[in-house]
Amino acid sequence: MVNDQKMYDLIGIGVGPFNLSLAALLDGVPEVEGIFFEQREKFDWHPGMLIEGTKMQVPFLADLVTMADPTNPYSFLNYITEHNRMYHFYFLQRLEIPRREYNDYCQWAVNKLPSCQFGKRVVDVKHVREKDPYFEVEVLEVASGKKEKYRGKNLVIGSGSHPAMPMSFQGLPNEDVFHTAEFLDHQERCRSAKSITVVGSGQSAAEVFRELLKEQPDFGYRLDWLTRSSGFLSMEDTKLNLEHFSPDYVNYFYSLPEEEKEQIFSSQDLLYKGISAHTITDIYNLLYEYSVGAQPLNVGLQVLTEVHDIVKKAGGEGYELKCEQWQQEKPFTHESDVVIVGTGYRPFVPDFIHHLDDIIKWDENDQYKVRPDYRLYKKEDIPNEIYVHSAISKSHGVGSTNLGLAVHRNKVIINHLAKKEVYPLSNHNVFQNFGIPQSEADESTGNE
Repeated sequence: MVNDQKMYDLIGIGVGPFNLSLAALLDGVPEVEGIFFEQREKFDWHPGMLIEGTKMQVPFLADLVTMADPTNPYSFLNYITEHNRMYHFYFLQRLEIPRREYNDYCQWAVNKLPSCQFGKRVVDVKHVREKDPYFEVEVLEVASGKKEKYRGKNLVIGSGSHPAMPMSFQGLPNEDVFHTAEFLDHQERCRSAKSITVVGSGQSAAEVFRELLKEQPDFGYRLDWLTRSSGFLSMEDTKLNLEHFSPDYVNYFYSLPEEEKEQIFSSQDLLYKGISAHTITDIYNLLYEYSVGAQPLNVGLQVLTEVHDIVKKAGGEGYELKCEQWQQEKPFTHESDVVIVGTGYRPFVPDFIHHLDDIIKWDENDQYKVRPDYRLYKKEDIPNEIYVHSAISKSHGVGSTNLGLAVHRNKVIINHLAKKEVYPLSNHNVFQNFGIPQSEADESTGNE
């Protein structure tokens, strides 16, 4: 059935931090009425990685709204105030908040936003061509199985990402071989294991290894950490490097030739994939403490190692990992009861988006083409827009999944929807220039 014939200005697919930020910023914009659908029963941001003691990699100012409007009622400081924790936070004296607190903050905001509908999965979208064309969105209520259809002038896709599990690790018992995203679900299994191996060297792998290392004296398992990288490398988060996560760099990167973007992006891993310095420090301090005395360390850290395959051990418990030290070109076998895979995440674009192929432009790699203002390129001039938060790294660069840029992106989207400047956009936000300044460019070409 069609839900009451109401026409929304915007329908959102998915409610992660990016679309939640958009919903919060739209709450005070009467020109734009939106509704957002999320299949999960409640907001839960990477629940399997809400490890006690982990903290955000961005300052609390990168909340849902502050970078657009510090007075907004959905700000983190207002959340702190409503929970009577201002002095606790004041005495904490740090910019990064616990990851669990960020999740609780987002849940607090969700409970104040009726535009965010949970337990409702978008299962289909089609474009209806009438005098005033619109999108028809089919929504399944997960608990009841009931389906409804909603109408909207525009869409925004915020379907997020899924854990990336290499093929060689798939098809094995999930309680023994799993992604870091499921760590807390399998923590008890880890505590009963004789040996555990973490594969990968990003922030998630490091946080899981640190937690396992902290508990090792209590549970006595062998603990190993393997990475294909040349080392357990720290994130490049010095002040000037952080300016890559600015609107200025996004605009610069977008303007580059397509053939150059992929090469540049692939060289910037440590801007967003490295390990936080404090996490590496915690791990090293634990290793140092455990090394005191005559008892040998029951821990191994192995770099330059690629895992080609994993198989169940013949006639026994545990698994054999077929490895190679790729720099020496020497294969070896590693055994472990539990294997935790920290191989990151990949963007998720729902299959039903292809039901709009008649209006969406796709490139030769079957990826949609995105404008600078986060609208998809269309095959024809229709008044309906599709905005995207997901799968835009190749067009907009390293900051595409960074929470510090979420609000800027939503300011751009809201201003376009409202057809006016609801939220001002600053033209210069960093100290460095990524491209040649316009005045010098004009001089080099002889323009006056």
